[in-house]
Amino acid sequence: MATAKEIRGYDHGELESRIEESRKELFNLRFQAATGRLDNSARMGIVRREIARLLTVQREREIAEAEALEAQTSEVK
Repeated sequence: MATAKEIRGYDHGELESRIEESRKELFNLRFQAATGRLDNSARMGIVRREIARLLTVQREREIAEAEALEAQTSEVK
């Protein structure tokens, strides 16, 4: 499990792939829970928090890009 500081070091492609991998893992864990074959139920919470961290960093970047674009646009006017 990566910390938010480590996640901020990921480039855009790596961030997207980590989100996708984590979502697939969560799906598999949910499937295992539904079929009664889940060994470690705590893993679901860990993966959910990891997805939340990844999405938070992704959103931070989107906001920073939008603010930079807005600042750039206001300078031109």
